[in-house]
Amino acid sequence: MPCPLPVRQIGPLTVSAIGLGCMNLSHGYLPRPDTAQAERLLLHALESGVTFFDTAAIYGFGRNEELLGRTLMHRRNEFTLASKCVLAEVDGKRGLDGSPQAITRVLDDALRRLQVDHIDLYYMHRLDAKVPIEESMGAMARAVEAGKIRAIGLSEMSAATIKRAHAVHPIAAVQTEYSPWTRNPEIAVLDACKELGIGFVAFSPLGRGLLAGRINDDGVGEGDMRADMPRFLPPHLGHNLALYEKLRAVADEAGCSAAQLCLAWVLSKGEHIVPIPGTTSIAHLDEDLAALSLDLPGDVLAAVDALFPAGVASGARYSRLAQSQTDTETWPGELVE
Repeated sequence: MPCPLPVRQIGPLTVSAIGLGCMNLSHGYLPRPDTAQAERLLLHALESGVTFFDTAAIYGFGRNEELLGRTLMHRRNEFTLASKCVLAEVDGKRGLDGSPQAITRVLDDALRRLQVDHIDLYYMHRLDAKVPIEESMGAMARAVEAGKIRAIGLSEMSAATIKRAHAVHPIAAVQTEYSPWTRNPEIAVLDACKELGIGFVAFSPLGRGLLAGRINDDGVGEGDMRADMPRFLPPHLGHNLALYEKLRAVADEAGCSAAQLCLAWVLSKGEHIVPIPGTTSIAHLDEDLAALSLDLPGDVLAAVDALFPAGVASGARYSRLAQSQTDTETWPGELVE
């Protein structure tokens, strides 16, 4: 039987306090694991007590959903399944389509790929500015009524958009990048979630690997999505690696890894917050989950806050194109000119 982990509440869903972001098993980062390695990682996560698995239509243009479908669904009753729509394959390329027709089509495709009759938590992955959020939410609400999804989520959306969407149908969770070096949710989204009783899911809580020591001076290779993100390119990369070294020094003093310190910091920001780090390594997954056993004193967490005031990271977190598809609030001077 799986080992129990501490749990947290996301809307109507009870999930392990750390979930698994599944993107880099099929998409985004390099190198990617082979099929057998990806399957072992997913099953090890389940055996380790992870009960929250996060995928999306865009991850590998459906291949990630297929991976979860064939690997985990024989144990469907043991975990909460989350996936996403709107940001998906459009004419063979990454694109946005928040129309009700597209949401319905992408959801039906996801159900087929995942081999399930419903998805527990289904997000709008991004805001399609061409479609009023109320129209998109109408399709999501109808999917709830039809029993295809249990709860609705939003990803990378602003507090104003969250409130508009929540007025149409209750939102269970908002997912946004959140880590010591990406604190945009603190501008308004965390407060909006607390006000409305919405859970918050923190993706990339380890700074897309940099804050876990997975990036060096060479950066990332061509074909890795981070190669389009200014923070991982010169002249910004050197500054950001120096920030990591300072974080690692705090972690060393506290007797934990930098990755564990990041996760403990995110978890400390509220009982309604669930981080979903991703990895292709069983050893790294075990390291991440061990963060739930830490009992760090307040001064250690305060030291992380002091190291990473808003805006301390060098470079925008997204390219100009990716930022144009993101509704989340930004700090002054953050955007690519």
